[in-house]
Amino acid sequence: MGVEAGECSELLRQLIQEALQWEASEASADSVVLSPISEYDEYGFPTVPNYEVEDLRLLAKIQALEVHSHHLLAHEAVEQPLRERWAALGELAPSAEIKQLLRAGVPREHRPRVWKWLVSLRVKHLQGPGRYQELLSRGQACKHPAARQIELDLNRTFPSNKHFTCPASSFPDRLRRVLLAFSWQNPAIGYCQGLNRLAAIALLVLDEEESAFWCLVAIVETIMPADYYSKTLLASQVDQRVLQDLLSEKLPKLMAHLGQRRVDLSFITFNWLLVIFADSLISNILLQVWDAFLYEGTKVVFRYALAIFKYNEEEILRLQDGLEIYQYLRFFTKTVCDSRKLMNIAFNDMNPFPMKQLRQLRMAHRERLEAELHELEQLKAEYLETRAAQGPAVPEGCTSEDEGEAEP
Repeated sequence: MGVEAGECSELLRQLIQEALQWEASEASADSVVLSPISEYDEYGFPTVPNYEVEDLRLLAKIQALEVHSHHLLAHEAVEQPLRERWAALGELAPSAEIKQLLRAGVPREHRPRVWKWLVSLRVKHLQGPGRYQELLSRGQACKHPAARQIELDLNRTFPSNKHFTCPASSFPDRLRRVLLAFSWQNPAIGYCQGLNRLAAIALLVLDEEESAFWCLVAIVETIMPADYYSKTLLASQVDQRVLQDLLSEKLPKLMAHLGQRRVDLSFITFNWLLVIFADSLISNILLQVWDAFLYEGTKVVFRYALAIFKYNEEEILRLQDGLEIYQYLRFFTKTVCDSRKLMNIAFNDMNPFPMKQLRQLRMAHRERLEAELHELEQLKAEYLETRAAQGPAVPEGCTSEDEGEAEP
């Protein structure tokens, strides 16, 4: 499905004009000279997104330039003071200061240490000496039923990331072991599509297999609600309804616009929440989201989901056709380049955001969804009973087995 040439050209003209205006104003104010953009970022993701639509290649280059420019311009004003504050911290402990620092994003050199601490806060009651090795040994002794699906998904994990595509890379083998260990750790889930991307992000940041394993355990077993990654994905379905309610409350104009054009956002947002934006945001923004998410929990995911729509609200409102909107929503998260702007929307513009409200919405929608599923099961059972009572259908012109055996 492609974008119409006229629509795409108009979008590109707007983006080019905005990018050039932004570059000119920022360059004159700060006299920053841009250095060449490398092909991959520090985590192995391509710096220029590979959009499926050919006409969007120029957009990708403009976006990469904008991200690079923001990074350079913000370095002295924002990044360096942040690095100094993180470097000055001694032993990490929960505090209001840590919360604010995590929201602003952890510098790359501090992120592995900080994530290990955040994960430990979540799983220290589950961790035991030698637990990871024990699970790996169990996998060697007996093949897990999920092994085949895990193997299939290894090749689908971040196909544009050099660490998962390079034949000489150790990352696919390490990811396989993390996922197999988790399937033994949590037999109720075993493996669910999406867990590969969560574990891969953890592995890219933490680098150590065991640390990545415990990060996956922390997300699935202590942060996300129960049944989020079950076969029914019940809690995931509930959260889609919760997100719809929050969008209607926080962005009523946008939701009215989408409702009139019969746009179902769950086609886009289901994957956002399931894998914590792993497929959606450029890496520097994605990891900033995870910095706060690992500390504060699922409320952060909703804040950022709302913020992404707010960030792009005016562009979506300009689109008048439902198909146009769906085409735009397929790639629009990759155009979010200003991490500071997105963070301010998420944690300032989206207030108030009480956890109590989130729990109440989840409870109400879960009750409704369970009732709907129960009704569907009843209808299915009644249908099967009716079919069984009627006996097997015999096509016209054919005889049943009994008739075929009747005496002449």
